[in-house]
Amino acid sequence: MKGLLETREVHSPSLESNPLGDPARRRLTVYLPPGYAEGDRRYPAVYFLHAFGNSGGSWTNASGFAPTVPERLDALIESGAVPPVVGVFPDGWTSLGGSQWINSDAIGRYRDYLAKDVVGFVDRNFRTLPKAASRAVLGHSSGGYGALVMGRYHPEIFSHLGAHSADAYFEYCYLPDLPKAVGALLKSGGIESWQTEFRQRVRETKMRGDDFPVVNTLAMAAAYSPKKGEPLNLELPFDAQTGRVKLDVWNRWLVHDPVRFVPKFLDSYRKLKTLFLDCGTRDEFNIRWGTRMLAEDLKSSGVELVHEEFEDGHSGVSYRFARSLSVLLPKLSLE
Repeated sequence: MKGLLETREVHSPSLESNPLGDPARRRLTVYLPPGYAEGDRRYPAVYFLHAFGNSGGSWTNASGFAPTVPERLDALIESGAVPPVVGVFPDGWTSLGGSQWINSDAIGRYRDYLAKDVVGFVDRNFRTLPKAASRAVLGHSSGGYGALVMGRYHPEIFSHLGAHSADAYFEYCYLPDLPKAVGALLKSGGIESWQTEFRQRVRETKMRGDDFPVVNTLAMAAAYSPKKGEPLNLELPFDAQTGRVKLDVWNRWLVHDPVRFVPKFLDSYRKLKTLFLDCGTRDEFNIRWGTRMLAEDLKSSGVELVHEEFEDGHSGVSYRFARSLSVLLPKLSLE
């Protein structure tokens, strides 16, 4: 790799005293392009948001066959396909598996952590161009969802946005997991007993395939339907005995669905200079359809959008970052 990766630690005031007791001091991986150390030039910055179940360190997990995303970014810069940029890889891991990059009373203020603490730290400690036109944010799955959240709330911070297979149209991407979660929780005796057994087991062996629907449901409930006083400070969107969907709680989830909130905040998305959406045609969480709905609404509203589909599933598609970076980074302001 021609550029360099540096590891720093960010102390986040936004994450202090978070409900899960997760650390407020986080590792931050930063990619510095070739030539960064030789001068005083300032660079645009691109922020990468990881998926649910991952952490900031997952970006550098090397495969024996495929390059990492930092290596893909480095190759694009080296080839001249994109301008030199600073790459930022923040850590949004929580003890429930992820944060959705939002502020939640059950998880913590992860939107503020990114938009205020991480961006502020990077601009103070690296030679970045501290303005929205010179910043991009992109991610995959829950990271893509987080990028859409940044577009909704913070177009004054990020002018360029990329969302790969972002959680959208919750009826398709989350609802199928709910009956599986009902059964597992009922069998184990509830949230707390399931969580105790799960944490012990994954420390001693590994996560099973049938764990994911429960892990995902608990984390999404903590993000979308927090409720103090309940186990894990969250309210599940179904009855624990019958599995009947609780419409009042489910509707609280739907408020956070991009298919619902993007059309309500089109003025924010119109402020973006570039927006990239994609999803695989074989996405196992049915996100292809939510992505199509978002693209339809955004295009009809005059938002500058590139929407693509590709023949693949949900996981193992980090190669698609080469495409989104090729679209977004040439649009970044270089001064």
